[in-house]
Amino acid sequence: MNKSELIETLAEKIDLPVRETAAISKTIIDAMSNALVQNDSIEIRGFGSFTVKEYGAYTGRNPKSGEKIDVAPKKLPFFKVGKDLRERVDAASKKTKKGKKKAAKKKK
Repeated sequence: MNKSELIETLAEKIDLPVRETAAISKTIIDAMSNALVQNDSIEIRGFGSFTVKEYGAYTGRNPKSGEKIDVAPKKLPFFKVGKDLRERVDAASKKTKKGKKKAAKKKK
């Protein structure tokens, strides 16, 4: 699902025009982005949490030439999946696997 698909789905669910839903979505994404820029964490119960992880400088290698290069320290956003979402995805994948096994048995 991409951003425009999310906006369309949200517009249908809450019965709002796509333009208004796009503005709401933009506001939410901007607020989350700004929180991460300010080094705040974001927790959405049942879904997951977003944090900023700091990575120190290190010496890496250029994969083409093998030459050593210094990699500067950096901060990157990190997502940790919540328990409810993890269990929901896992349960769905188990159902899908069972369905594929049954279909394979019927073909034999």
